[in-house]
Amino acid sequence: MKKICVVIGSRANYSSVKSAMLAIKRHPDLKLMVVAAASAVLDRYGSVVNLMEKDGFAITERLHFLLEGETPTTMAKSTGIGLIELSSAFERLKPDVVITVGDRFETMATTLAAAYMNIPIAHTMGGEVTGTIDESIRHAVTKFSHIHFPASRDAAERIEKLGEPTDTIFRVGCPRIDLVAEILQDRPSTLTEKLFELGVGDKINLGHPFVLVSQHPVTTEYGAGEHQIWATLSAVKRTGMQAIVLWPNADAGADDIARGIRKWREQGLAENMHFFKNLPIDIYVQLMAHTKCLVGNSSSGIREGAYIGTPVVNIGSRQNARERGSNVLDANYDENEIYRAIVTQSAKGRGRSEDIYGDGAAGEKIANVLAKIGSVKLQKTITY
Repeated sequence: MKKICVVIGSRANYSSVKSAMLAIKRHPDLKLMVVAAASAVLDRYGSVVNLMEKDGFAITERLHFLLEGETPTTMAKSTGIGLIELSSAFERLKPDVVITVGDRFETMATTLAAAYMNIPIAHTMGGEVTGTIDESIRHAVTKFSHIHFPASRDAAERIEKLGEPTDTIFRVGCPRIDLVAEILQDRPSTLTEKLFELGVGDKINLGHPFVLVSQHPVTTEYGAGEHQIWATLSAVKRTGMQAIVLWPNADAGADDIARGIRKWREQGLAENMHFFKNLPIDIYVQLMAHTKCLVGNSSSGIREGAYIGTPVVNIGSRQNARERGSNVLDANYDENEIYRAIVTQSAKGRGRSEDIYGDGAAGEKIANVLAKIGSVKLQKTITY
């Protein structure tokens, strides 16, 4: 039986590979190993590890390597500590394949550990272009990886242009879309106002218009996060609509955004706003389906938003050049521009579904490829 080790370092990691984990767990020829690490094991980021266990996943290893501070220096050091911790975990687990997700610092640590230990690497969501250090990490991971699972046609073509053999590239779609498709099947909504017994802030009336805010730090714009989130919250408040605001992820600059949110609340400006550290994926997707507009710079607006048809105001450079649907309107870090974009998008209503990032079957495709693929050539060569 082939041992497949999935490393989860954040809430975004988990939602981005959950359906593949489920498919691997069910497959008779595969054994799933789950390593929970970095912000996924910390309460301040919502204890994603608890969600995984609630979903029925046994956690094989728990690794702590996220340094406090969320600065460029701590991010670099966390990558180094992650490399040490993950290599020790891989030595104990001896996986046949390691799956790493996307473009985060723990993705780089996972990749370097597996590469030096001659463990085949399967990479999801490679080949895409965005802003921040993430793009550099993503393309670097592509060059280390042996099996590629891009989410879109554009991404698959870019991986081939990077010199990767075509027989190692499997365009499966984005596993996050699998969850969206399942959650949005015809069934009653589980959204209730009991949701607002969690988090902090005013209770939101889900029968009235609300916006959903998900904004993360841009590592190459370190130090600007407080100003950026303030512009967003100011614009949202001007609309007069209720708002559900999510805490930022653990990248360098998260403290700046968190500080901006705290100051906003301390100054009494958070009327009709509710704040969450983390939300289960089913709740988040249902909120995306019901919100008047998703505001911020989360990739969920680009990926899930296209499939759901959610109107999105994408702010700043974090998603630069990422393939997107007709649901997205871009804005700069300017209160007036963001406000006008929210008004425009909120008037549209939920749009048509676009399958840019998959049709809802990525997880099964990934598991089947991993089960059927033969020996992997570890020595990387560039093809032309």
